Amino acid sequence: MDSPVKLKILAMLHTREMAFDDIVSGTGKAKSTVSVHLRDLSDAGLISSRLDPLDARKKLFLLDSTFLGGAHSGGRDQFNIDQYIPGHIPGDGNPADFYRMVMSTIRMSLISEGISIEPVLRNAGERVGKAIYHTVADQDVGMLITNIQDFWERYSLGHLEPAGMEPITLMIYDCFECVDLPVLGRPACAFDSGMLGAIFSGYFGERSIAVETGCYAMGDSFCRFEVRNLDNGSRTK
Repeated sequence: MDSPVKLKILAMLHTREMAFDDIVSGTGKAKSTVSVHLRDLSDAGLISSRLDPLDARKKLFLLDSTFLGGAHSGGRDQFNIDQYIPGHIPGDGNPADFYRMVMSTIRMSLISEGISIEPVLRNAGERVGKAIYHTVADQDVGMLITNIQDFWERYSLGHLEPAGMEPITLMIYDCFECVDLPVLGRPACAFDSGMLGAIFSGYFGERSIAVETGCYAMGDSFCRFEVRNLDNGSRTK
């Protein structure tokens, strides 16, 4: 996409289906301009539309594809990958240590080639999170968080601690997804974000996301996630 307006439209539709007037309002562009961009995106097979079930005179626009990833030059020569991949099997035979090494090696190999797959990891995390929810579910949010803590510890995903409830904020130490990555200057835990977002979506009954505001890959000594409602952009309490 070589158009900032098209990218803005795709980003908005990534969160929810939207009516034409809402897209116009969100982009701040003229209706004629938005119409042209919507037609281009539709011709490219990226978006489609359907009738609004509440008002047949209106259309709702939606993504007809997903953001899989991207190629960029930012990761190349950013770090020496050989310094981060051990020449032996880590740990004392714990399978979790081996699988963490495999995952970090794949991530670093992709990053070093300038390939970003964060959207794919987030989507995969959401699928896993939906399965996890049935294991950790509880009517009390405090008990839900305790169950998540136990799950993270049991499967060596890291040490998870609650850091606030308004909004719900979770800290993860020794994060399996990123603790072995070099400092990249940006959050790297898309899989964790997807899992936590799906778990809290199940609890609240509305689409929630876990926004990563701290990360080992940003130079922090922890990963921090803040739960937010995706439908209205508010912070979930």
